[in-house]
Amino acid sequence: MLDHLIRGATVVDGTGGPSYPADIGIRDGRIAVIAEPGTLAEEAVTTEDATGLVLAPGFVDPHTHYDAQLFWDPYATPSMNHGVTTVAGGNCGFTLAPLHPERPEDADYTRRMMSRVEGMALKALEEGVDWTWSSFREYLDALEGRIAVNAGFMVGHCALRRHVMGADAIGGQPTPEQLDAMLALFHDAMDAGAWGLSTTQSSTHSDGDGQPVASRHALPEELLALSRAVGEHEGTQLEAIVAGCLDQFSDEEIELLVDMTATAGRPLNWNVLTIDAAVPERVPRQLVPSERARRAGGRIVALTMPILTPMNMSLGTFCALNLIPGWGDILALPVPERIERLRDAGTRAEMLRRADSKEAGVFRRLADFGRYVIGDTYSAANEGLSGRVVGDIAAERGQDAFHCLVEICADDGLRTVLWPMPTDNDPDSWALRRQTWEHEDVMLGGSDAGAHLDRMCGAPYTTRFLGDCLRRRKLLPLEQAVKMLTDDPARLFGLRDRGRIGEGFHADLVLFDPERIDAGPATLVHDLPGDSPRLDSKAIGIVSVRVNGVETLRDDKVTGAVPGTVLRSGRDTRTVSTV
Repeated sequence: MLDHLIRGATVVDGTGGPSYPADIGIRDGRIAVIAEPGTLAEEAVTTEDATGLVLAPGFVDPHTHYDAQLFWDPYATPSMNHGVTTVAGGNCGFTLAPLHPERPEDADYTRRMMSRVEGMALKALEEGVDWTWSSFREYLDALEGRIAVNAGFMVGHCALRRHVMGADAIGGQPTPEQLDAMLALFHDAMDAGAWGLSTTQSSTHSDGDGQPVASRHALPEELLALSRAVGEHEGTQLEAIVAGCLDQFSDEEIELLVDMTATAGRPLNWNVLTIDAAVPERVPRQLVPSERARRAGGRIVALTMPILTPMNMSLGTFCALNLIPGWGDILALPVPERIERLRDAGTRAEMLRRADSKEAGVFRRLADFGRYVIGDTYSAANEGLSGRVVGDIAAERGQDAFHCLVEICADDGLRTVLWPMPTDNDPDSWALRRQTWEHEDVMLGGSDAGAHLDRMCGAPYTTRFLGDCLRRRKLLPLEQAVKMLTDDPARLFGLRDRGRIGEGFHADLVLFDPERIDAGPATLVHDLPGDSPRLDSKAIGIVSVRVNGVETLRDDKVTGAVPGTVLRSGRDTRTVSTV
């Protein structure tokens, strides 16, 4: 007898092939049978009619930071609401394990680092996670049996360095003995099922003390030793972030990334490829590492988002504006002094000059302040401004846009929420995206789900992209879009029997209405531990989500079931060839 039978669905199976009508039978967590509608005689415990609905493999999000959130939210919301059944965590060099058992202060350091660099609420990290593990195996075991999605995790380079070197991980170099200890710790983590190494060399990544995070101090020799260790384990990967990921790679960065993947003999992915027709030279430059890697026996994959992810800003709290050259020192001042400096015309002129300079790189796109939309406001002086464009307000007041924005924020004590309007929402940029998505070393992803919680909401990229393909720009057919969200990332990570609808595959499934599939607007909610805020987005048109055959979501409501698996390298992933 089948556990569940889905009748009359339009199956988009993840291969990219044409959709077809079918009845799908599920037994023991896997797809037991696929039959023509009405021909399946075997009985089932439960049955549903899916006429007019699309059944697709569960979506695989290749770049998340759910490492902490899964402890208080086993459903990985809002990702699971938007059809995601498998998440890859432990990215960008940051993980919650290993922790040194004799240094309890390392947990506090890690919490403050994650709060600063990944925008996770410190109260949520303190109150929502028990922090009872030390080894990476213990961390994975702590999640086993209590999550609703499937989740796999890289090992963060920063945690390895901190465990072995302590405070010397910031600014120091490991002795030969310390490097050996780091490698032994890393091997233990991969033996336990870690997916491989994640690391960062990005100039934007600082810890809770404002210092460059530990992995930024690593020399190429250390990175290559760790990469070599990755190649000694089945089903492993590399993920790396360097400063050039934001704009254009330097020659040295290209050489490092190529050496890492070639040394490991494993794929390396990086995040995130920004596509803008106004900067036509960016995409060719960012794909040079992929071309060179293939010649060297490796593979480098660029992640890119298929939607424009809204991200809010503030002059009062740490955000992307702090990363504009010359802005960080001013925006780190106490609020009264910060307001005084911002109201100085000379200071504003210099800030604008730096924001529009070549050194600002991709952050130059933040400097068009007339296109900002005012979000939440907090003072009587700003009543009625929410939802209005700064350029329009500035014209009414006879001010330049940045001066106008500063005065609005000053009236709110710098608490005003600001929403930059995207500068790359033009037809040429969308045409360039469609062309770039076809490249063999470009993959959709980069949501950062679980991080930057009150600033951005990338998790809904799956449903918003499908709605775009079905009803709006229609840049891709549905079958190809589903493949990009399912089979492509599953194959990159070597996931065993996931990413497609086929007999014998795990029954990770999403059932949706093709006439309605979409994502609602991002709204601020206070549902994290400690009443901390985050941005959420409702899924539209998602009828059901199943993980390992068990329904975890019905009509945007979680069922309470936790059938997810901690995906461990080797057991749940196979080695992906780079040649």
